[in-house]
Amino acid sequence: MISTSFVLFVNHLLAKEPWARERLQLHANKLVCVDLELVQLRANIGADGLLQAADTNTTPANVSLRIKPADLPLIAQDPKKAVSYVKIDGDADLANVISGLSQDLRWEAEEDLAKLFGDITASRMVSSGNAVREHLQRTHQSLKENFAEYFLEENPMLVRPQAVEAFATQVVKTRDDVERLMKRIERLEKAKVQK
Repeated sequence: MISTSFVLFVNHLLAKEPWARERLQLHANKLVCVDLELVQLRANIGADGLLQAADTNTTPANVSLRIKPADLPLIAQDPKKAVSYVKIDGDADLANVISGLSQDLRWEAEEDLAKLFGDITASRMVSSGNAVREHLQRTHQSLKENFAEYFLEENPMLVRPQAVEAFATQVVKTRDDVERLMKRIERLEKAKVQK
């Protein structure tokens, strides 16, 4: 079911981009597997460049993309760095095509919503969605800053790197002072014994 939904979504994107289908047509009849640890999304590339849901049998994939579920938010946050979070095994040419498509294919939500609700409503929906996303990002950043301030200033459970550095410098200075004092005491004791 998830695999079928994934294939339908990707095919929706590919249907609008002939250049993307042409790239995939070169790899027709190959099997792609996106392994999210919890679920595997498997698809065959058709002769038309569109994907077809594949059975979850033991046929080895021509290319496997392994993504840790914990990395999904990082990928969503910065899609340009997505490749650094993905482990790729198999056909290098196909992996390169998939990587390029993941960077270049974009869902035009406003265009799809316009077909259902009209241009003005779609534009407002997308604007509202973007405003909500930006608000959530600002709220997230503000919460991070507030927690950091609380744990650094009000209820010190964390220590600033500068404070650790200053403490380490002071420890070294104190150690050197103690060593000098010990040597001075030794000299005074020797001088006392000689008298």
